[in-house]
Amino acid sequence: MTKYLVLIFGLFFTLQFSAQKVFSVDYQSQADVKVFVVKYESQADLKVFKVDYQSQADRNKGNWFFVKYSSQADKKIYFVDYENQADLKIIFVKYQSQAGWRKNEKKQLMY
Repeated sequence: MTKYLVLIFGLFFTLQFSAQKVFSVDYQSQADVKVFVVKYESQADLKVFKVDYQSQADRNKGNWFFVKYSSQADKKIYFVDYENQADLKIIFVKYQSQAGWRKNEKKQLMY
């Protein structure tokens, strides 16, 4: 019985912390990371794919799940209007296999 409880707890813990859950805030002061969406992949630090389910997201690999409430998020982001205001430059990609970091020096921003 104890084995099963440990297994269930382990699965719950893994599922809770395996996703890159983000929330888009309304004000820059509320954000953990300021993000700018670039036009070309070569300009991006991170290629992002928006997943439909939390279970599809990978921690800090570019697969983002947008949550409904800020308290559910791993990171709160704010989309800035100008590139020079951003901490992180991203581009949204069409396929999950395209997601990932282009520049590793910015990786710590999403941990």
